[in-house]
Amino acid sequence: MRAIVQRTLGLAWVLPALVLVGVFVYLPLVQNIGFSTLKWDIYSGDQEYVGLDNYTKLLDDPIFWSSFGNNLLYAVISIVFQVFGALLLAALIESIRSDRWRRSLRAIYFIPSAISLTVAGLLFYFMYEPNLGPLNHAFQAVGLGLFDQSWLGQESTAMFAIIGMSQWQGFGYSTLLFAVAIQRIPSELYGAAAIDGTGPIRRFIHVTVPLVREMTGLMTMVTISGAFQVFNEVMVMTSGGPNNSTQVMGTWLYRSGFVRNNFGYAAAIATLIFVITLGIAMAQLWVTRRRRVEW
Repeated sequence: MRAIVQRTLGLAWVLPALVLVGVFVYLPLVQNIGFSTLKWDIYSGDQEYVGLDNYTKLLDDPIFWSSFGNNLLYAVISIVFQVFGALLLAALIESIRSDRWRRSLRAIYFIPSAISLTVAGLLFYFMYEPNLGPLNHAFQAVGLGLFDQSWLGQESTAMFAIIGMSQWQGFGYSTLLFAVAIQRIPSELYGAAAIDGTGPIRRFIHVTVPLVREMTGLMTMVTISGAFQVFNEVMVMTSGGPNNSTQVMGTWLYRSGFVRNNFGYAAAIATLIFVITLGIAMAQLWVTRRRRVEW
């Protein structure tokens, strides 16, 4: 009887949170799926049921597939820098014997992460400016003026310029999380590896990497999910241009719904983004649970 009362009280405490999550998370998801089956003029309010036509158009939309490719490129580069690169940098920082230097370097690398994406986007927009921006001036100063170009004005470089800004902004945060994970590794393991004559590279490969795999899995999941939800940096720097070359799914959703007044089509894009990110999260959680670190 006492266990039933405790369980009931526990549910009573959880119930308000469940109601809030249901109203503000799950209900909008269900509504969005319903919206994706409509042809909806949000300005006049006219609605017409079209079934799966929006999804059919989505599969035949070259700009959508281009935006999906940009999200995929964003995810691949982000994994290289914000997961593997951040892990390597964190290991280098934590290998420094001076506690003062370790703290200073953590703070220095974390500072860009404290800047909002909008401010960082505007900052790099100025840096990439072809006439007044410092990037082209730096190339000219070292005799590499042939690399001068309109970084955000060319289809071949615009997306890479945006991704470069985002890596600069998020790299320090990932590094700090990996540094915390490395600090949790018992120092005795490194001591034993050193006694066995293992060098720093082998210690990193055989001790650090296996024992931070939970954090690696988490950061991989967060990085990929974030890459498929990217929006602010593209809107601030190029708004999807030039010639839709930097459209990502988030900006194409916005343009379809609020510029082209095709809200049902935008809802279909949102549904697909949700399915992709949910699938990635579930797969990563499954892998992480099977490879849980214990010591």
